Amino acid sequence: MAANIKFEIEESRGTLSESPKGWKKELNLISWNNREAKYDIRDWAPEHEKMGKGITLTIEELKKLKDILNEMTL
Repeated sequence: MAANIKFEIEESRGTLSESPKGWKKELNLISWNNREAKYDIRDWAPEHEKMGKGITLTIEELKKLKDILNEMTL
């Protein structure tokens, strides 16, 4: 049984990378199944018709991730 997942990209924040096949890893603010929007990092096909596995983050989690990244030496 396939799940019918509804999503609305409310805000595109940026592209992190692009594969040779044209899929892009993006950071977006997305509402999943009409719920409160969360930040989301995942791979998307060129017209957003397909998606890969990803991670969703609340604003609090995104802020914590930012703090962690800012502490890292890259």
